[in-house]
Amino acid sequence: MQFIDEAKITVISGNGGDGCVSFRREKFVPKGGPNGGDGGKGGDVVVVADANMSSLLDYRYKKEYRAQNGQPGRGKDQHGKSGSDLIIPVPAGTVITSFEDGETLADLVEDGESFTVAKGGGGGRGNSRFVSPTNRAPRQVESGRPGIRREIKLELKVLADVGILGFPNAGKSTLISKISAARPKISGYPFTTLVPNLGVVGYGDHQSFVIADIPGIIEGAHKGLGLGIQFLKHVERTRLLVHMLDLDPISGRDPVEDFDKINSELREYSTKLAEKPQLVVLNKIDIAEARDRGAETTRRLKERDVETFSISAVTGEGSQQLVYLIGERLRLLTEDSRNQSPCEE
Repeated sequence: MQFIDEAKITVISGNGGDGCVSFRREKFVPKGGPNGGDGGKGGDVVVVADANMSSLLDYRYKKEYRAQNGQPGRGKDQHGKSGSDLIIPVPAGTVITSFEDGETLADLVEDGESFTVAKGGGGGRGNSRFVSPTNRAPRQVESGRPGIRREIKLELKVLADVGILGFPNAGKSTLISKISAARPKISGYPFTTLVPNLGVVGYGDHQSFVIADIPGIIEGAHKGLGLGIQFLKHVERTRLLVHMLDLDPISGRDPVEDFDKINSELREYSTKLAEKPQLVVLNKIDIAEARDRGAETTRRLKERDVETFSISAVTGEGSQQLVYLIGERLRLLTEDSRNQSPCEE
């Protein structure tokens, strides 16, 4: 399936039905007596998170969504039927914003979580509602209220515990293919990965975490260069970042400079994102020259109090140890979060 993580759509809630003018035919009742029913309420437009969905592809092609109108009232005090609500399913992790002013309306994270983005118009009152001692046979009714037309933006941010960051060809896709059942496209050219790939990693006694392979970030990503901010947003929900550095001397890159550039992009995009805990991983130690560069890189980063972990994603060397290290970091983060929560009396 094609991965689409943004869509702009127009939603229109249903109009309320009009009230009815009607009189019953009964002896000794002035003009038969009013019995016009109320109009039905228009349907709401409701956005619902669905864990079985993984893309906003459907909303790239169909742009307008309209709920059902309420039916008008009828005689014999029969109220019009309310319009059916329109349910719009989206992947869990979808943020809904108003296209007009950019206001965040809802952030649907849990499966089944919902938000009414446009309420249906109320039904108009029939003439039976306007009876009074001085007006025994009213012909007054109300029209149904119109529905709401609204332009909204749907933006998917993937839900994962861990996000793998790094320059193109650092080995992110190879790693996720080794430690999970995910099978991303892997090749030797930059930007092979064009969509975030999610994998469930199992370890220990029935323990697991969700890891996301984020497409390669380059210098200037926060301005939209490369794949840019299109995918930086997908690491906003993660609890831990695995920052992968390429040790291969053929790449011509300096791992420490890459480390600084990626972190600079994170800060430019979001201060909160830059403050997320990181686990720095040095990749491609299966190459002899890379091991020497790894020792030097470890020394340079240690001077900044940055700890590193070395692996070869291709051969799998160190991969399982990395999985357990990630699991331990997540456990500590969970404990810290609980300790920082206010105690309940």
